Amino acid sequence: MSFRATVESMSKIMDDMGITELDLERQFLFGVYRKHIHLSKQTAVAMPALPISENAKHTTSEPSDANASGYALKSPMVGVAYLSPEPGAKPFTKVGAPIKAGDTVILVEAMKTFNPIKSDKDGVVKEILVSDGQAVEFDQPLIIIE
Repeated sequence: MSFRATVESMSKIMDDMGITELDLERQFLFGVYRKHIHLSKQTAVAMPALPISENAKHTTSEPSDANASGYALKSPMVGVAYLSPEPGAKPFTKVGAPIKAGDTVILVEAMKTFNPIKSDKDGVVKEILVSDGQAVEFDQPLIIIE
């Protein structure tokens, strides 16, 4: 079986079993030639279908209230958003909390690097538009600051 066929087969198995990450390695002739591949599938691939649901306010790129006032802090990159510095830790902020310019409000993990997203305005958090561990797109609003 070719390496490509192996990857395609493993991708199908990942879909069937709900697996999101997989490492494959193949060695040839005493390890002289080595191929290594890391497959990663994000669960939010079907994002265009989500705005139809009741939880659309957490995944859309617009504030949930069309008349919402405030400033939308947007993601500067594609990645995974985290609301706290580590699992089980206190979140960086919550709705109604005052924040100052320069405060870290969310982490976005991209290419295994955790990037702090800092507020660029003083204000109060009106709405958090993403959930912990949610995949985010470039320029997607993360929180609304009033």
